[in-house]
Amino acid sequence: MKIIDNIKELKEEIKKLKGSIGLVPTMGALHNGHLSLIKRAVNENDNVVVSIFVNPIQFGINEDLDKYPRQLKQDAFLCEKERVDIIFAPKASEMYSDEKNNLTLICPPYEVVDKLCGKSRPGHFDGVCSVVAKLFNLTKADKAYFGQKDAQQLFIVKKMVKDLNFDVEIISCPIIREADNLALSSRNQYLTENDRKLALNISKALFNIKKLFSEGIVDIKALVDVSLKIMEGLDVEYIEFADRNTFNFQTKADRNTIVLIAAKVPESKTRLIDNINLWE
Repeated sequence: MKIIDNIKELKEEIKKLKGSIGLVPTMGALHNGHLSLIKRAVNENDNVVVSIFVNPIQFGINEDLDKYPRQLKQDAFLCEKERVDIIFAPKASEMYSDEKNNLTLICPPYEVVDKLCGKSRPGHFDGVCSVVAKLFNLTKADKAYFGQKDAQQLFIVKKMVKDLNFDVEIISCPIIREADNLALSSRNQYLTENDRKLALNISKALFNIKKLFSEGIVDIKALVDVSLKIMEGLDVEYIEFADRNTFNFQTKADRNTIVLIAAKVPESKTRLIDNINLWE
């Protein structure tokens, strides 16, 4: 396995590869959720590139860019164990020669970003799409693997690929949860013991919604009211019901519904996201 930190060397190594290339874009601090993407990529491609890059242009003011966990040595150990071929771990100065306000960015349509995580994190998805586009270009990936936990991100990346005719297939992979149903996230490292107990109520609310829906309850207000009671003690940013094909918000739940929640826990102020679909 090669660990590469510069674009010139990456391009040279990509040219040497024979067969298909799978890309797993990450910001590092790898956990079993990331490893599930990597395992699938290894199984489906001749070569696998994992990018490890805490992308500064997708972080807003007062977000956790400086404290976001960075553990390249441990990440490299895990990648090598999974038979990854290349880790691309550049510095920000290697990826961006100019300040954010002087960069060419890819900006998704307003109607798909001015909601959910995009509403509270203006410019976030511009940064996501721009770095992902760079990674597609640099790695020449045939397939790229994204987790379903970041559902809005996944929808937007798929739309970007379709609208801009990128020659890459986006593979969406299931949310990986701990035994108690907490969705895996690198930010879980921030949680205090009390925070973690409260965080479990996010997935509890989602699974309860799915249960109630299976019993015939489709009224969104009723489902939201029950969920907010379950999540008392959390600072709930949103609980929304969206159509999986358009990401437009719905008035009634149906078989195309994805339910999305973002909330902060009180002690560490960690922002967590999770979702569940109602079609399976």
